[in-house]
Amino acid sequence: LVIGNHGDRGFVNLLGLELPAGGLLGVSSEGARAFPPLLTIPSHYDLAGGREWHFFFAWVLAISATLFLLYALVSRHLQRDLALTRAEMRPSHLWHDIKEHARLRFPTGEAARRYNPLQKIAYLAVILILIPTVILTGLTMSPTMNAAWPWLLDLFGGRQSARSIHFLCALGFAAFIAVHLAMVVLAGPINELRSMITGWYRLPQAKGPTTIRTEDAA
Repeated sequence: LVIGNHGDRGFVNLLGLELPAGGLLGVSSEGARAFPPLLTIPSHYDLAGGREWHFFFAWVLAISATLFLLYALVSRHLQRDLALTRAEMRPSHLWHDIKEHARLRFPTGEAARRYNPLQKIAYLAVILILIPTVILTGLTMSPTMNAAWPWLLDLFGGRQSARSIHFLCALGFAAFIAVHLAMVVLAGPINELRSMITGWYRLPQAKGPTTIRTEDAA
């Protein structure tokens, strides 16, 4: 992915396909930029300032993730609500859930009270894989941390490998957020947002006859 400009014309090049971006991406009043000032922190080109903001939000992520994980363990939220059951780990069950989501058929009734297997997998992947990896790879890129914790270099195969993994984790976060927001919109944004703010959630009702899978009932 390359975002740049040809004079006063911005462009986005994705896998060799170049798309015109006008003034939205690739160009601004200051010249070549990746994104418009309203979408960046800081709003102007400042590499040193950008690094400081990056480290600030890294601390926000690390502290909030640690506190959430401790709460999830102490309250048993992790084991009770996010751990996959033996039935949910069956390939047939997972494949059924994938097909239902692909058809935009979401759980209704009492089933909507619980996380479905795909939600559990996504949340566990973010909490237990993406967040720890993005923090550790970020530390690996620091020369000071290399001197203090040289085992990080061995763990990720060097600073360049850590940089690539760090970038892939960032893409993973972006994909998770995009899919998460899309699911909120498709599942009913008013009901979903109201439940986040007030805690009151209206159970969606099935439009047709309710089907119970035999293996789940067992």
